Amino acid sequence: MRILLADDEPRVRSALRLLVEQELGLCVVGETAQAAGLEKLVQSTHPDLLLLDWELPCVGAAMLTLLHAIFPLLKIVALSGQPESGQTARQAGVDAFISKVDPPERLLNTLRAMHTKLE
Repeated sequence: MRILLADDEPRVRSALRLLVEQELGLCVVGETAQAAGLEKLVQSTHPDLLLLDWELPCVGAAMLTLLHAIFPLLKIVALSGQPESGQTARQAGVDAFISKVDPPERLLNTLRAMHTKLE
């Protein structure tokens, strides 16, 4: 499964990359620190899944609607340091929500489940 990382914190992106790339069958195809131009990056990297920092500026229902319209098969997992953002993110159309305070195994389990659905 091809994964695109979108988070404004370099340390978070680095940790996510290390976690994801230790898992068999998962591969990071790109990274970005901003939401601006995200649709072009998705178009150029062809990810199966976007790990998206829910706190990035310009992220919300309008962006998710645009991404789903252009890339209907793209799965989106929102990440946030604010667990209370989960309901808002789900209502906006993400496929899953993971709090950044959750254990890494929760993210890996979510990615594994999505990878299985894509196969």
